[in-house]
Amino acid sequence: MQTNIPLEPGHYYHIYNRGNNRENIFVEERNYRYFMQLYQKYILPVCDTFAYCLMRNHFHVLVRVKELQNQTSEVLKTSEVYNQTSNSQTSEVLKTSEVSSKAITQQFSNFFNSYAKTINTTYKRTGSLFQNRFGRIEVDSDRYFAQLIHYIHFNPQKHGFVEDFRHYRYSSYQAIVTDKPTRLCRNEVLNWFQGRDSFIDIHDVLCDEVDIQHLTHDDFD
Repeated sequence: MQTNIPLEPGHYYHIYNRGNNRENIFVEERNYRYFMQLYQKYILPVCDTFAYCLMRNHFHVLVRVKELQNQTSEVLKTSEVYNQTSNSQTSEVLKTSEVSSKAITQQFSNFFNSYAKTINTTYKRTGSLFQNRFGRIEVDSDRYFAQLIHYIHFNPQKHGFVEDFRHYRYSSYQAIVTDKPTRLCRNEVLNWFQGRDSFIDIHDVLCDEVDIQHLTHDDFD
């Protein structure tokens, strides 16, 4: 699992993780909703989201880190970097990509820590909920976007959670094929597939996992 590459503004990443010792990170339906509520709070202000899939013991998300000027100061204030910086130095330091990268990584950590704390309290468990620090792999070629989205949506069927991934409730597939309001970057996704009809047609074909192995090589069985 790649856990130490920086999250740079304007770059795309496949983000993923699983439960410690393969245990479930979603115990009941309300956990999925709560996870997405926290995602909206911590991640949407700093990342654009193109696809996601939440399964009982792991998850996948495809995001693009927003440019620094689009990140709110309130979000950056939650990072360790900000807290370790004096007020007189803050505005200058936050202009650097290095600090921005640390701030975004901290935002993800805050998100996962908040979710894990709630799950541990609710279900009277102790210890780490997630197996590792979250994995991240940079997606650095337009060629792979559509294939990775297909892969993310197909995951519930691949791992046997459902017979048909199209009907899985906790992925972005239905939000992309419908016109219902969404916080996803739906238009950009459909452009990658050359439209909704092509999006649906390509999802009807088996995903070519070999071609994007370098983007999913740490995926979980």
